[in-house]
Amino acid sequence: MITLSLTDIIWFLLLAARWTLLLSAIAFAGGAVGATLLLLLRYGAQKIGRRATTVYIQFFQGTPLLLQLFLIFFGLPMLGVEVSPLLAAGLALTLYASAFLAEIWRGCVDAIPRGQWDASASLGMGFVLRMRLVILPQALKIAVPPTVGFLVQLVKSTALASIVGFDELTKSAQIVANATFQPLQVYGVAALIYFAICFPLTFASRRLERHLQTQSHRPSRA
Repeated sequence: MITLSLTDIIWFLLLAARWTLLLSAIAFAGGAVGATLLLLLRYGAQKIGRRATTVYIQFFQGTPLLLQLFLIFFGLPMLGVEVSPLLAAGLALTLYASAFLAEIWRGCVDAIPRGQWDASASLGMGFVLRMRLVILPQALKIAVPPTVGFLVQLVKSTALASIVGFDELTKSAQIVANATFQPLQVYGVAALIYFAICFPLTFASRRLERHLQTQSHRPSRA
């Protein structure tokens, strides 16, 4: 048994939290890019593209994230592609995030009145220009709360990466708890670190939501 002070435990877990933040950033950034492509494919492509997008989203929403991690971590080496724990976790979480973000953003785009589509089309705007200048700026105001809510969920979901050996916060807490026989202190500190990461995100999203609502109700100058 190893004896560690509370300060040592906190410091060790804070260092491990860097990898949780890195994995969360990779998954969210990759998921945002993937979700944008899925969104454009869903609204701009032919029927086969919309069906492919629907199948993709339903698969990743309908299967456990843990199973997706296993399929990538153990499946790719069977195909001759060696993957590290970070690569496997990052890829699995990216695919997972892209499916959920695409569905969240689809709901926000669908909330925009059809008249906005028709009005922009009457001005001669193409699909990409309509999305960039008219639809997406309005959908952004609706999308902030659910997007940040999913980001918080994504940060917590990185704990599953410990199953494939990635040394993020939960994995490191497990190692320290097994070595020190102090599970209450170790997991309590880990929970507080997760809270310290997630709460500011929620608070910032509320501030941003109020800011966007204020801007939308501000009268325009002549």
